[in-house]
Amino acid sequence: MITLRQSLTAATQQLATDEHLRAEAPRDAELLLLHTLQIPRATLLAHPELELTSDQLYLYEQTIHRRLQYEPVQYITGQQEFYGLTLRVSPAVLIPRPETEHLVESVLARLPHDHPVSIADVGTGSGAIAIALAVHLPEAHVTALDLSTEALHLAQLNAENHNVAHRIRFLHSDLFAALPPGAAFDAIVSNPPYVPTSDRPDLHPQVREYEPVTALFAGSDGLDIYRRLIPQAQHLLKPNGLLALEIGQGQQASLTALLESWRDLFFINDLQQIPRVAVATRPSATHA
Repeated sequence: MITLRQSLTAATQQLATDEHLRAEAPRDAELLLLHTLQIPRATLLAHPELELTSDQLYLYEQTIHRRLQYEPVQYITGQQEFYGLTLRVSPAVLIPRPETEHLVESVLARLPHDHPVSIADVGTGSGAIAIALAVHLPEAHVTALDLSTEALHLAQLNAENHNVAHRIRFLHSDLFAALPPGAAFDAIVSNPPYVPTSDRPDLHPQVREYEPVTALFAGSDGLDIYRRLIPQAQHLLKPNGLLALEIGQGQQASLTALLESWRDLFFINDLQQIPRVAVATRPSATHA
């Protein structure tokens, strides 16, 4: 028989043979072992001498094989942490990233927490942004839009799991197309597709081969969705309404141009000091 420690060591060594997986091999091997055995990390640390059954070992080896094919750990385990929340994820949705937490923080810092606000989350995916905002803004009502019915189903489940489904309306929509006449928002937030199609060969295999193409790519320069979303958002925001967008590396100048007529435009860097969030206020006057 093989112990927890032995199986973990062997799996780590396997993953480390691949240059794309080497850096995260110890973490991934541990997460997948805990997931396979459904045990807490404390058990692994306190009892590394415990033995796996043959069935458990087989399942763990199959899980490691999936990771060696570059399947993301989050798709294997079916979950991801985001802004202190555990969310269900699947290949139907983009895996929520830590960088997107800056987007949530930028909105939370600029909206009142003690009276009703209306928010639209465009391209909600797993519902990460919409749910995080609803959890931390107890008076908020969120409209979460996505072109994928699979994504909306998963987002609905996540909202139910975090007890905010009654304050989130999920709409199957291409950007804002499904909104009823007269819809207006205090804030519009989006982490849209922004990767240039030319960057596809340079992406990590786990992103390139597994995450949904429609949630990643936005034309040759990555700006296609912004070009559509920004003018539409201008007409859907209330006076002094807030627009907050996640952006890609190297896109600050382009977003500055696209948001030229907006007020109070500024950018927020991520932990790598890359401009990651664009925040702006609706222009004083809109033109049909």
